[in-house]
Amino acid sequence: MKLRKRTAIIGATIIAATLAITGCSNDAVVVDQNLTKDAENFKVDRRVVFFNGITDEYLLSVEGKCNIENEGDQLATICKIGDDGYKKHFLGLSDNVTYFVEQLEPRDVSEYHYKVIFKPEQIIPDIDVNTSGGN
Repeated sequence: MKLRKRTAIIGATIIAATLAITGCSNDAVVVDQNLTKDAENFKVDRRVVFFNGITDEYLLSVEGKCNIENEGDQLATICKIGDDGYKKHFLGLSDNVTYFVEQLEPRDVSEYHYKVIFKPEQIIPDIDVNTSGGN
């Protein structure tokens, strides 16, 4: 019963926060956030191209349902490669190595409504136990 109550409180809080933010945004901001959420959930086909800005050479291209995370001096791409398969790649960025991300297909997202993605399984996470049973 406590879990249901906690879930309801968390859900109501998320909805209230979303409604509070909704009144302050323009259409482009809402579309941007919805596209970002779709990409984070592996629903957007992208092409990420890394290139050397001095030599104009392509170094690497990653394509698929990918999310990107710019971590300052490196870019991480996480791509879904099947129902339960994912690959994560890193490329270091420097003053001469940069990247371009292209969305390959248009995506139908609302400019009027924020997307809220609620995953109940995140409330009760998987717990892996690692014990050290040494000699």
